[in-house]
Amino acid sequence: MDRLESLSATPLHRSSLWRSTPVDCPPGSPLFVNAVVGVRPLAGETPETLLARLQALEREFGRQPKTVLNEPRPLDLDLLAFGSEVRASPELTLPHPRTHLRRFVLAPLAEIAADIVLPGWSATAAGLLGALRTEESVHRLPD
Repeated sequence: MDRLESLSATPLHRSSLWRSTPVDCPPGSPLFVNAVVGVRPLAGETPETLLARLQALEREFGRQPKTVLNEPRPLDLDLLAFGSEVRASPELTLPHPRTHLRRFVLAPLAEIAADIVLPGWSATAAGLLGALRTEESVHRLPD
C-alpha cells in the first residue's frame, strides 16, 4: 500500500487487510489477502493511465502473465472505479464488472466507503455486501 501512495494526490484511504478463501481459482489455491484503497488521482490521470501504473507496479512485485485463469499471484491490483467514469473496452471495464459479486472486494470497500454507489449500481457498497449470498469466507485481520 505504501507504494500506491505515489499514485495519489492525497493520502490513501486504506481498508484493513482481509483474508479470504479463493474464488473461482484452481484447486489447491492458497488463501488470499485483500484490501481496498481510495486514491485521489494525480492531475491529468485517466482511468487508462492509472491502470497502466497499477500494472507496472504488479510487474515490479513479480507478477507474470497468467497461464491459468485466477491463479494465485504475488500482487493483483484492480481498478474498481474512477469517479463517475464508465468504460467497456477489452483493456478496462469500469466499474469493475464483478465487484458486486465478491465479498472479498465488498467487505473492505464497505469498510472505507460504506455509502458509495458506483456508476450503474442502485445500492451502496454496504447494501450490496449485506445482500450478497456466497460461500466465500472473509475475515478482517488484526491491525
